[in-house]
Amino acid sequence: MNIVIIDTNCSNLLSVKTMLHRLGHNPIISDRADVISQADKLFLPGVGTASSAMKQLKKNLITLIQNCTKPILGICLGMQLFGSISSENNGVNTLNIIHTPVKRMQYHGFPLPHMGWNTITIPKKHFLFYGIKENDYFYFAHSYCIKVCSVTISQTNYGQLFSSVIKYKNFFGVQFHPEKSGMPGQQLVKNFLEI
Repeated sequence: MNIVIIDTNCSNLLSVKTMLHRLGHNPIISDRADVISQADKLFLPGVGTASSAMKQLKKNLITLIQNCTKPILGICLGMQLFGSISSENNGVNTLNIIHTPVKRMQYHGFPLPHMGWNTITIPKKHFLFYGIKENDYFYFAHSYCIKVCSVTISQTNYGQLFSSVIKYKNFFGVQFHPEKSGMPGQQLVKNFLEI
């Protein structure tokens, strides 16, 4: 299987690559359109700000991702980039794949950013959650989120409900870091690779 991690120059690229190695794959990290367009499965990791990540994505890559027909998994900020606009810095245009904005989380008595372990809801019968239990924990690190909407397939409560997993056509997104989430995170990535 040809797996490509899209190079957003973010700090979690190598940890995503290491997790995929543990699953028996040899992924490539690349920002080259010719390499990305040949992938069977794609990963869009992200850590940091939407503005810096969008600057890292060359203009031809933005179009390539928007028109992608292969399964692609956005991780943390990578998932948020699928949204229409981020409220960061008075508005940062993102990939607009799902027509939903990314909003700063509101303070509801819990410290921000949302940093650490939390659970997700597990819907009945969805292949992405095969082998994952309702009370399994995943690792989060974020201050912005996609509110629960039509593409939400799992949600998390942190004083407010937000989308922890989304799916729109061939675009999948997880707000948590599966590469830092132990066996449940590894299982979710394995399920994604078996689509």
